[in-house]
Amino acid sequence: MKLSLLSLGLLASTGRAFTTPALAKKNSPTTTTSKRMIASILDLLGGPDKSTLIEPSKALPGRQTKMPNIDGLRHFVLGNKIEEVPEGHKVAVFANGCFWGSEKGIWRLPKGIYSTAVGYCAGFTPNPTYEEACSGLTGHTEGVRVVYNPSEVSFVDIMRWFWEAHDPTSGMGQGNDRGTQYRSGFYWYDDEQKELLMASKQAYEKKLEEATGLKREITTEMKPASDYDQYGGLWYFAEQYHQQYLAKPGSRPYCSAQPQGVALPDYDEWCPFPEGSELREKHRPKLPESFWKKYAP
Repeated sequence: MKLSLLSLGLLASTGRAFTTPALAKKNSPTTTTSKRMIASILDLLGGPDKSTLIEPSKALPGRQTKMPNIDGLRHFVLGNKIEEVPEGHKVAVFANGCFWGSEKGIWRLPKGIYSTAVGYCAGFTPNPTYEEACSGLTGHTEGVRVVYNPSEVSFVDIMRWFWEAHDPTSGMGQGNDRGTQYRSGFYWYDDEQKELLMASKQAYEKKLEEATGLKREITTEMKPASDYDQYGGLWYFAEQYHQQYLAKPGSRPYCSAQPQGVALPDYDEWCPFPEGSELREKHRPKLPESFWKKYAP
C-alpha cells in the first residue's frame, strides 16, 4: 500500500496507529508498535487540534456491535477471563497515557489482581474502534480496567500506582502523546472510591508542588462511571491485539507516561474517613512500603 505525505498526515490525525481491515489480521506486536510511533511523530509535526474534548452531540455515532474476539478471552499473563468479575471482587477504571504501559504496571502488582484489560473509556461513542478513539471524535481516553480482590490489594494501592506512574498535571496528553485520547482520568463506581480519589488528588497535588516549588494543578478528569450510562457505558474493551500487548513475544516497549518521582503521602495523612472508623481500616493499603521502595514507577 503506497501512502503520500498527505495520506500520512490524514492517518496521523487519527492517532498513533492506522489499521485497515486487511492489516488488522496482521497486527503483530512489532508492526503495531511501529505504527504507533510513526503516527505519534506525525502528530507532533501537525494535524487537527485535539486539545479540546469533543461535544457529545458531535461525536461519531458508533455501533451496537461489541468488539469481536473479546468474549471468553483470557488474560495473556494471568489466565483469567478479562470480562469476568468474580463474587467479592471490585472494578477500577483509570487512564494515564498510553494504555499498554498503564496496564502492565497493574498486572505486576504482587497479589490481588484478577485481570487487567485495555480499552476506551469516558467517551460518547458506543463500541468505538482504536482508529475512531484516536481521532478524538469519540471523546474516549485510552484506559485500563482492573478487576481486583479487595481482601488482597486495596483500591488505595491501585490508586497510588495510578498517581505515581504518570504526570497528572499534563492536560490533554502524556509526554509526546497529545490529544484528548491520552488525558488522565479516574472514574469511580461508588462513594467510597470517590472520597478516596478526591482526597488523594488534593494530597498529591500539594506534594508535587512541595517537590518542585512550582504551581502544579492536577488536571485528571474525575467523574462517576454512571455519567456515561447515557452513552452506552463508561468502558469499551479495545481490540484483542492491544490486550496485554507488552507481554507478548515481539512487542517493543512504548510508553510516553511521565512519572514525577514523587510518592503519594502516607495514607493516614490524607484519608477522608475518620480515625478509627471501619472505612478507614477497610481501605488501608495492603502493599508494604518495601514494595514501593523497590518497584515504584
